[in-house]
Amino acid sequence: MTHAADAARAQDTDHVLAFFLLTFAVTWACFITLASGAVAFPTPLGNALVLFGAYAPAMVAIAVTARTGGARGVRALLERIVPHGVRARWYVFAVAYILVIRLVVIVVHRLVTGGWPRTGPDPLWTMPFAIAISTPFQAGEELGWRGYALPRMAARLGFGGAALLLGLIWAVWHLPLFFVVGSDTYGQSFIVYALQVIAVSVAMGWLYAHTRGRLLPLMLMHAAINNTRSLAPGDLPGARDVFGLQASPVAWIGIGVMWLAAAWFLTDLARSRLLGPAGAREALAAMAPRG
Repeated sequence: MTHAADAARAQDTDHVLAFFLLTFAVTWACFITLASGAVAFPTPLGNALVLFGAYAPAMVAIAVTARTGGARGVRALLERIVPHGVRARWYVFAVAYILVIRLVVIVVHRLVTGGWPRTGPDPLWTMPFAIAISTPFQAGEELGWRGYALPRMAARLGFGGAALLLGLIWAVWHLPLFFVVGSDTYGQSFIVYALQVIAVSVAMGWLYAHTRGRLLPLMLMHAAINNTRSLAPGDLPGARDVFGLQASPVAWIGIGVMWLAAAWFLTDLARSRLLGPAGAREALAAMAPRG
């Protein structure tokens, strides 16, 4: 039984590596085309390349699942989006996480610098509508990152290690966009961005573990993070050093608050026996669809 389980996990590792390689190949082909200037952004073609690249995780996850698990496997993957048995409090958390982070950042910025951080160009009243509209589209990433990769990584690393490593991979996946003129991250510090993304990945891994692997709360959380930036934008105007450490006070304060939250999530995973591989495998087995 042990040898069979080890062989199955080794095979899963190979499949996850194939998933990451194919996802990066598709996405980076799109993003590097934009970064090279061969296609301008934002333009209709440039926007199409960004969308196609952004949906690569889901497309590759479905393709790899179809090859290894057939139609039944694909159906089980897609069913992760169905919000079966998820309590309302988890949806509240999915939105409240980033709102609380941003509000704490605003208050700390005021206390430390004596001034309020600037706000973004989008009216604040549009945020709820933007989050609602954006949520379904987050399946393009979440089917891949948390639907396909996270559970397989957690079986080997536990939810803690898997969330940290996946966060790093997720950040690197975005790297070419830091060289795309016209993108939100153009010229910004990738290192600062990666620190933020890894902390967010820990929060999302914790949410995944406590919602039995359902993806709709994670999609909502992803949408909330993307569409509340106007509360306290963390970008540094005029930045051009992608691999430097120059960043706005908002960004650095945000990192501190996010990692304090991440430390609590990791502690809670340890307390719930989900941090390590053994507990994670037991939890994942309970999440598996029946029949």
